[in-house]
Amino acid sequence: MDELKKLKCEACRVGAPQVTDAEIAHFHPQVSDWKLVERENIPRLERVFVFQNFVDALGFTNRVGELAEEAGHHPALLTEWGRVTVTWWTHKIKGLHRNDFISAYGTDRIYDKKAGS
Repeated sequence: MDELKKLKCEACRVGAPQVTDAEIAHFHPQVSDWKLVERENIPRLERVFVFQNFVDALGFTNRVGELAEEAGHHPALLTEWGRVTVTWWTHKIKGLHRNDFISAYGTDRIYDKKAGS
């Protein structure tokens, strides 16, 4: 079930294929806390993470930023007091790519480590 754990982000180019409905059905259960949302006619994965204060929220934002830099794939991050909204989609293809599900999975692992500490 944790197939996403084994996958790595790949370089994505303009014209790369978006995930199919079948791929969404396969990958989404592995990141089930993420909502499939659409903004500006672009499908995205989005999740709100809750923290006890701004410092913890900011620390999480920075760790997600490190993940994004390492993968060369960057989300929208909204950091507020006690919460961070993370939104993944692939800008170059104006939609969802496998990389978005891989990145959402990695984001969940960062949050899980926070909860375990």
